Amino acid sequence: MTARRISVPPTAGLALRCADLRPWGDKRLDRALAAWLEVDEVLLECSGTSALVLALRTLQQWAPDRCEVVVPAYTCPLVALAVAQCGLQLRLCDLSPDCLDMDGDALDALLSHRTLALVPTHLGGRVADVARLLPRAQACGAYVIEDAAQALGARVHGRSVGLQGDIALFSLAVGKGLSTYEGGVLLARDPALMAALRAQHQASIRPHLAWELRRSLELLGYAAAFRPALLDRVYGAPLRRSLARGDWVTAAGDDFGSHIPQHSLGAWRQRVGLRALARLDAHWAQAQQQAQQRIAQLRTLPGLEVVEDSPPQAQGIWPVILLRLPSAAQRDALMQAHWASGWGLSLPFSRVLPDYERYAPVLGEAMDDPVPQARDWAQRLLAISNSAWLSDALFGQLLDALRQTMPPSAAG
Repeated sequence: MTARRISVPPTAGLALRCADLRPWGDKRLDRALAAWLEVDEVLLECSGTSALVLALRTLQQWAPDRCEVVVPAYTCPLVALAVAQCGLQLRLCDLSPDCLDMDGDALDALLSHRTLALVPTHLGGRVADVARLLPRAQACGAYVIEDAAQALGARVHGRSVGLQGDIALFSLAVGKGLSTYEGGVLLARDPALMAALRAQHQASIRPHLAWELRRSLELLGYAAAFRPALLDRVYGAPLRRSLARGDWVTAAGDDFGSHIPQHSLGAWRQRVGLRALARLDAHWAQAQQQAQQRIAQLRTLPGLEVVEDSPPQAQGIWPVILLRLPSAAQRDALMQAHWASGWGLSLPFSRVLPDYERYAPVLGEAMDDPVPQARDWAQRLLAISNSAWLSDALFGQLLDALRQTMPPSAAG
C-alpha cells in the first residue's frame, strides 16, 4: 500500500471548527476586532489589497498634488497592483543589509514633495521598525501606511502594530492566521483620517453577490480541506505541478490578476471570523512557544540566520520562521530538493518586484530603481511553516536537509 503523502501548510493558519460556520449570531466582526486591537474603530474590506486601494484613494483626496508611493522592493506584487489601480507612481526602496526594513539612505534618496505615502511591511509576522521611518516621512509631508497584512496579532511597545503610522491594514486571507478566506482590516490613528477612510468606504464599497458567493464557497472549502488528511490534495498536488514546470512564481503564490475586486465583506463570513477570533490569542501563544523551541535548534547550524523583529520592544507573531541562507545557490538547492517534500517550505515572495516580468507594465519607471540589497534578500530568504502539523519528526528531517545544505566551512 502506498503511504499517504503529507503536506504541511506553508503557514500556521488558524483552523476553523464546525461551530464557526453557523449562519446565525453576532455579525459585527468589525467591533470585535476593534476591541481586540484596542482601537475605537476598524473598517472591514474584502481583502488587504482592497484596503490599501481605499487608503491610497483617501490620501489622494487629502494631498492631490502628490503622486508617488514608496514601498519595499521585496514585497507582495499586490502592493504594486494597488498603487497602479489608483493611478499613482510606484517607487521601490532597497532593503537594509541586516534586516527586512527599508534602507534609510535609499529611502532618503526617494522621498520628496511628490511622495504621497511610504508603506513599510511587517513581513511574515516580523515587526518592522516603523518608528525609525516616521521622522523621514514627516519631514517631507508624506503619510505612513503600515502593511501589516501578515502581522495581525503582532505588537510593539505593548500595542498592536499599525498604530505608529498614519494608517494600517491587515489581511484576513488564507494563511494569515484569522481568515474569512479573503478579507481586510483598515484603521487610522487620527480620528479625522479615520472619518475620511469611512467616508471613502461608504462612497465606493458595495455588496457584490457573485463575489460574496464565491468567497463563501471558498471559505467552506477551506474549512473542510484545512486538515492533514486533505491538504495534500488541495495544496500539495498543485504545488508539485508548478514545481515540475519550473514555475516558482506560481508555486510561491505570486501570480495575480491585474484587477483588484472591491466589495463588502458578507455577514456570514463575518460571523465565522468573529467566532474564530476568540481562539486567536491562544493560537499565536502556542505558535510562539513552538517557534522559540525550533529557533533554538536552527541556531545550532552555523551560517544560518534566523530573521527576528527589528525593534527590540516588539513581539511579532509566528506563522512562519524566516531564514536567510549564506548564498542564493544554497537556498535554491534546498528549495529544488525539498520544496515538494511536504515539510512546509516556502518563499515569502519569489523575487523582488523589478524581476517579475509579468508586472513590468504596472511598475513603470520603478523597474529602474536600484535594489541590490533587496535582491540579495530575495535570493537567500526562505520560510519554514510554523504549523503544529509540522511534527518534531518532520522538523528533524528538515534540520538534516539544512545541515547537508550548509557548506563544510559553515557547518564547521
